[in-house]
Amino acid sequence: MSEAEQFIAFYPSKDLEATRAFYEGILGLKLARDQGSCLIFQVTETAYIGFCQHLSMPASASFIITLIHPDVDAVYASLRAKNCRLESAPELNERYQIYHFFALDPNAYRVEIQRFIEPL
Repeated sequence: MSEAEQFIAFYPSKDLEATRAFYEGILGLKLARDQGSCLIFQVTETAYIGFCQHLSMPASASFIITLIHPDVDAVYASLRAKNCRLESAPELNERYQIYHFFALDPNAYRVEIQRFIEPL
């Protein structure tokens, strides 16, 4: 297979409007496409994340959506100011050599904001 041009990961959503409010309004991601029962948000120039209401929800919301950001503390402060559900303050994870924190989206997915101590 040759190199892919773009990437989209799709997740089930129980409430598309709340999902849109979180990813577009709180995280500031651009809505790339509204397909009615699916919303696709642009994360980077070639990477997207989609949420579909017609997909069945997992028994346990064990998904982690990780967004890499150079200023984890600024994102944390922004989400905290917007009364986002946050699991903890940013911290160093020595095992994985990352600086990160977790928030919860309206679907109860863990959204990790992180930066690598050493870039990939």
